[in-house]
Amino acid sequence: MNVRRSAAALAAVGVLAAAAPATATGPSPSPKAALPSGLYGTSDPAYDGVWRQSLTLVAQRTLGYRPAAQAVDWLAGQQCASGAFAAFRADPAKACDGKVMVDTNSTAAAVQALRAAGGHGDAVGKAVTWLKSVQNKDGGWGYSPGGPSDTNSTSVVVGALAATGADPASVRKSGRSPYDLLATWSIPCDQDGGGALAYQPGKKGELAANADATAAGVLGALGRGFVAEAGKAPAQEACAKAGRPTPAQVADNAGAYLAAAVAKSGHLRSALPGAKDQPDYGNTADTVVALAADGRTEQAKKAYDWLEKNAGNWAAQSGPAAYAQLILAAHAIGAQPGDFGGTSLVRSLNELGPAPHMDSAAHGTEKAGTSDGGSNFGIWWFVGVCLVAGIGVGFLLSGRKKRQP
Repeated sequence: MNVRRSAAALAAVGVLAAAAPATATGPSPSPKAALPSGLYGTSDPAYDGVWRQSLTLVAQRTLGYRPAAQAVDWLAGQQCASGAFAAFRADPAKACDGKVMVDTNSTAAAVQALRAAGGHGDAVGKAVTWLKSVQNKDGGWGYSPGGPSDTNSTSVVVGALAATGADPASVRKSGRSPYDLLATWSIPCDQDGGGALAYQPGKKGELAANADATAAGVLGALGRGFVAEAGKAPAQEACAKAGRPTPAQVADNAGAYLAAAVAKSGHLRSALPGAKDQPDYGNTADTVVALAADGRTEQAKKAYDWLEKNAGNWAAQSGPAAYAQLILAAHAIGAQPGDFGGTSLVRSLNELGPAPHMDSAAHGTEKAGTSDGGSNFGIWWFVGVCLVAGIGVGFLLSGRKKRQP
């Protein structure tokens, strides 16, 4: 679940055919183009409008806020008649046609956000129906309808299904469920990158470890979405050999891989072309959520501590999706998002769009002066909307990179 839309995902819809890899913030908006008033953030929403809005609303509900009606209406208004969502529609009043590039990631993220916000049952139902209609025969989903399945897209759809109370194991195409796909792409323990998941198989069917896909796959295998709390500790710390791993074993083995990846430095490294030993803040935040969900709280807290010391500038430059990722990481380990290295993630996010309101129905005793996530905010931590039958982003879904060491 990253603020960045990676080169792999964007290439799937043809927007990066000859362009450089996408940056965290995306291209700057044209001075003549006015951004929608209900949308969070100021960068060009062409590639991530629905994604960043969805993460924002999910993070706000997790914190106990009622998102502004204007913000929720903007997101709901992005939906096509088919039920699908595109990354961004500049003119929602215009019907979607063949030129509107809808995708599974935007649709699944919007499902989680609208489900959390409440009051949009018809929109959520249509979106889920569309997602089911574009499931691939291998049980998974690709970024674009009809495109080859990938671990990230499959996992974010699992989160959407779980958010609506559906059992992902029962959503099948040609007899295969998304859990079958994740098990197939889980690298055996005795191979290079053992325990990790591949983004997609290579041309010859080979599997290469991808940390981004692995973090997403943990949540997918656990049947969770964008929001996660600490789960039960794994049966064993190391990767456990299994002929055909169960979903729980897929998650535990992937968690073991991620724990080893952040053991030394506390963070992941960027795999973007040209990056030389640069930290990957977004995927590290995703990893915090994945590790916590898999019950590896000690390793999750170590990675979060690194983020607290180093990710403030990244979030400020990247915008709402980055703040939301860090808030979800804080939530996963029970940390205070109102004091993130001296910065309030809550206030920083809320200031980027229409102001939300503390949900009086859930937080009738909320005191003035605590709504920014300060010292009294912890009492609201576990109150709010349950996004899924277990978690929530999680997918966290970061950049869609096919290969990452």
